Amino acid sequence: MPYPADRERDRPWVMRTYAGHSSAAASNALYRRNLSKGQTGLSVAFDLPTQTGYDPDDELAKGEVGKVGVPISHIGDMRQLFDQIPLAGANTSMTINATAMWLLAMYVTVAEEQGADPSVLAGTTQNDIIKEYLSRGTYVFPPGPSLRLITDMVAWTVSNVPKWNPINICSYHLQEVGATPAQEVAYAMCTAIAVLDSVRDSGQVPQEKFGDVVARISFFVNAGVRFIEEMCKMRAFAQLWDEITRERYGVENPKHRRFRYGVQVNSLGLTEAQPENNVQRIVLEMLAVSLSRNARARAIQLPAWNEALGLPRPWDQQWALRMQQVLAYETDLLEYEDIFDGSPVIEAKVGEILAGAREEIDRVQAMGGAVAAVESGYMKSNLVSSLADRRRRVEAGEDVVVGVNKFDTTEPSPLQAEGANAIETIDPIVEQHAVEAIQQWRSQRDNAAVEASLDALREAAKTDQNLVEVTLACARAGVTTGEWSQALRETFGEYRAPTGVSGASASGEAGSEIARVRDRVRSTGEELGERLRMLVGKPGLDGHSNGAEQVAVRARDVGFEVVYQGIRLTPSQIVAAAVQEDVHVVGLSILSGSHLEVVPAVVDGLRAAGAGDIPVIVGGIIPPDDAAKLRERGVARVFTPKDYELTEIMDEIVTVIREVRELG
Repeated sequence: MPYPADRERDRPWVMRTYAGHSSAAASNALYRRNLSKGQTGLSVAFDLPTQTGYDPDDELAKGEVGKVGVPISHIGDMRQLFDQIPLAGANTSMTINATAMWLLAMYVTVAEEQGADPSVLAGTTQNDIIKEYLSRGTYVFPPGPSLRLITDMVAWTVSNVPKWNPINICSYHLQEVGATPAQEVAYAMCTAIAVLDSVRDSGQVPQEKFGDVVARISFFVNAGVRFIEEMCKMRAFAQLWDEITRERYGVENPKHRRFRYGVQVNSLGLTEAQPENNVQRIVLEMLAVSLSRNARARAIQLPAWNEALGLPRPWDQQWALRMQQVLAYETDLLEYEDIFDGSPVIEAKVGEILAGAREEIDRVQAMGGAVAAVESGYMKSNLVSSLADRRRRVEAGEDVVVGVNKFDTTEPSPLQAEGANAIETIDPIVEQHAVEAIQQWRSQRDNAAVEASLDALREAAKTDQNLVEVTLACARAGVTTGEWSQALRETFGEYRAPTGVSGASASGEAGSEIARVRDRVRSTGEELGERLRMLVGKPGLDGHSNGAEQVAVRARDVGFEVVYQGIRLTPSQIVAAAVQEDVHVVGLSILSGSHLEVVPAVVDGLRAAGAGDIPVIVGGIIPPDDAAKLRERGVARVFTPKDYELTEIMDEIVTVIREVRELG
């Protein structure tokens, strides 16, 4: 979006809502409705099977289809998703990483079918795999091949889709898993350096066009409620990006060096307790990325007030869109030059964040860069430790969360008067329909053409050939998301990132309550004649692992022996590990909405394995009605985001073990 000349009223940012669920047809209707309400860009949420490269009928996809986004399994789904939405005039953001090349190939193909020239397409693929290893967990391949896919996309889009942002360096999830402002800036910049170095060293882009590469690198950030600090963070981001691109890459054109970013404010900072308070949190967090004109976001999407409860309804998303429109069109925000220039307070805070970020960047670069720091577990351990410190401060009351650890008396909320109907729910039939549809798709396509295109993809992956063109051929032939991903899995292999738990530490954890629970853990173990063992499991495709990691760290701190193998496990794998390790309790963490499918599968699996005496507890975003159903199915305890006291949770887990073992 063009920037106005100084002293002109600034243009409003692109206004989006992050949306998609159930099916391509249902999501298409939602998009067209949102556009009719004044939304100026689309932000596509894909479901977890699509993000991690599985078809709806894969075992790992069970319970996950259409839950946190729209399932896109082949070119037919992509056609349906953008039916009656002319892509030549759209600005589309796609939150997709490991399978970004595949989704872009289908998007470009559909645009061409609509008659659009790819050169006019505008939008963004997130495509930041580094932060997936550190936070969100929707990676597929090892870091090296993943970086190769990103490099090929950047090189191809610069020549063929020049208005497209092929990567959105995403610090959003880094903040969610504990990053301080300095860490968020540093790790995002380290990722950008890794990508730009890879593109430069690949030889696919001549040096004289490298400024075009830098100009298409965008960022996606998180804005928390400490909005002055967050605003200073954005000014630090802009200053450091200008510095790195000029000094490291020799980019002379200041327009190429401009820091361009979109934002979603902090969803995981929203509370289940007194969720109406989330409205003012969202507005204040929006100010962080809009107040400073020189570091203003060029695209904003806001969560809805009830996202800590479940999937927002269309009305909830409309409310979030109206917040943006009131700020942009009713206030005088866009009428002034930067109101913070020259402020000694702001300059000092920006300088503090810059100093911390530069120090951390130097440390990561000395290790060999972002990829090496991922593989060693260095960055992940730092983030787990930072989040542990944050949780300790909340539990101790040092950091106030209104309605949670202070001012927690409340009146009944009229916004929740409908009970469970206050959120969008996904009909279980959605998954069955998706399974039937993809089986029908496979039966009706030219399978010889499919196999030929997949063979070409496998062969190209073994060389240094750019993989975009062969991926486009796969899309046109009718290949599915799972087939494209599996072909590359066969060549690149899969990967399991370090969890960061073993190297994490948190200061100030030796309080009296920790000591009391530690004594209970020890004495219960002595009564049983062995140390208490807990398996922490992440069933299904939900990659939001920070809750599980914090549970694992606290369990270790109170004396449990902890078994934690990371994300993306089938129920049968969790059962096998529980039996093999002879654990005393299984704790499952799930935030994707698939709890009613995968949790009972673990309970039933334990019973079938003769280990039905191992209690199962569950934590996650689980509506009250669903929690009751899980307890009916044999789950011992259900914890939700309102249960923020981890030490109390550990105490309750000990109680569960004592009840099951009849220790009194």
